[in-house]
Amino acid sequence: MNAHWGVVIVAAGRGSRMGTKESKQYLPLHGKPILVHTLELFQSMDEITDIALVVGADDVERCSLLVQEYKLGKVTAVVAGGSERQHSVFAGIKALSPDAKWVMVHDGVRPLVTPKAIRACCQKAEQSGAAVLAVPVKDTIKQVDDTGLIISTPDRRSLWAIQTPQAFRRDLLTEAHQRAGDEQFLGTDDAMVVERMGTPVIIAEGDYTNIKITTPDDLPWAELLLEKRRREEQE
Repeated sequence: MNAHWGVVIVAAGRGSRMGTKESKQYLPLHGKPILVHTLELFQSMDEITDIALVVGADDVERCSLLVQEYKLGKVTAVVAGGSERQHSVFAGIKALSPDAKWVMVHDGVRPLVTPKAIRACCQKAEQSGAAVLAVPVKDTIKQVDDTGLIISTPDRRSLWAIQTPQAFRRDLLTEAHQRAGDEQFLGTDDAMVVERMGTPVIIAEGDYTNIKITTPDDLPWAELLLEKRRREEQE
């Protein structure tokens, strides 16, 4: 990573699939909210200049207090998200310092991404303008119709499961979001809003341990992965 980077951490979702009253990003993981683990990782990286945290409107004060409690000095803005993830990301981009010419977008509930993977993604973006972390699909994938009938079996060698962070030249991502908003287009990730402008997006291979904590089964798995990583760092 040669550039200085801003980061948008998106944590505005309610996480209904977790089945808990508490939103998933605030559930405890090794004694801290999941979101805090994610923020501390980016806080620790010298290449990161500032972080915009995007949360639900009702959680702005709560997260501002978490930022103070855990001394997350690189979090320069805590802003309310929009009705869709895409709107939340755009709000985060606009909240970053004007000095951040490159931007990453990362899910608040992916606390196990590694600095090595982040740097690999950013290096690819610095070469091309846009890059995403991803891992090769292990399973055979079937495309089915509305009745459940299999209609095709894509070659899995061409299939990758997309993760975050996703990394972009800031002016490119800003233009893509602005155009998507003007045209009332909703993409499933930030790469999609960039791709639709005809801009190539490159894959940087990530790790299967970079899980998104979404369902109850994910939380104990994250605990095990985090404990394993800490043991390895102490050896």
